[in-house]
Amino acid sequence: MKPKIFIDGEHGTTGLQIRTLLAERGDLEIISIPTERRKETAARSEFLNAADVAILCLPDDAAIESVSLISNDNTKVIDASTAHRVADGWAYGFPEMDKEQPRTIASAKRVANPGCWPQGPIATLRPLVASGLLPPDFPITVNGITGYSGGGRPMIEDYVAKGEDASEFLPYGLTLQHKHVPELRAYSKLSHDPIMQPAVGNFAQGMITVVPLQLGGLDHVPTGAELHAAIADHFAAIKGGVVEVAPYANLERVPEINPEIYNGTNRMKVYVFANDKRAQALLVAVYDNLGKGASGAAVQNMDLMLGL
Repeated sequence: MKPKIFIDGEHGTTGLQIRTLLAERGDLEIISIPTERRKETAARSEFLNAADVAILCLPDDAAIESVSLISNDNTKVIDASTAHRVADGWAYGFPEMDKEQPRTIASAKRVANPGCWPQGPIATLRPLVASGLLPPDFPITVNGITGYSGGGRPMIEDYVAKGEDASEFLPYGLTLQHKHVPELRAYSKLSHDPIMQPAVGNFAQGMITVVPLQLGGLDHVPTGAELHAAIADHFAAIKGGVVEVAPYANLERVPEINPEIYNGTNRMKVYVFANDKRAQALLVAVYDNLGKGASGAAVQNMDLMLGL
């Protein structure tokens, strides 16, 4: 019998992407609320409780409501909203975060899908804090750029309407209260909130995150090679992961550090660049904000939860 998958919010940006990814999957049964019943709470409850896995692609309040409508012990949940990312009882759905994380996700009934912005910084920072190369109280800043699809339907419609007149580089989160900061801090093992300075570009999807490091004040100043080795060792220990570590090299520019290069995939590639004489380094990650950053990650977590 095929597992039943219900996407609550299947007509939003992430939901539509997940439907597309699952369209050719003959090993699953996708169940959907009939159009005429879509606004009925009773219909949502019925389909949530009929599913083996419910994937919530909803605003936070609606996601919390959906969880409350599940009255059985069988339905597993993947929540793509912000609501449960640091909540007790929820596994964080970044399988490559730690070598035990795939098993944690596989055995979980409740999985919080990560946000797009934190995954790149977590991928590069967590191994360095865990290995002791960076202390948990190290001051962290995260920069980067994402495609406008990261802002959901309103931003997509705005950018498409403006066309060539849309901003090529639009910083946001200028109140320094970005919604992804709590999960970025928690899962990077940081003891203080990082500064997050994201930006939107005039392209649909894809992203780059950059973490600059001023290492000179540390008791032991790690070299670029040491930083790279810690990150490479971390991902080498994770079987079946989709995060690739680029070879360590002293390069002025890398053409493949392009925010759109992994669009339509669940891949992530991380880089370490350093100037040892200056005691400075850059940690870079490239991935699709709608792939590894959202829908691709949800499907990866679903497969783990179903043992597929």
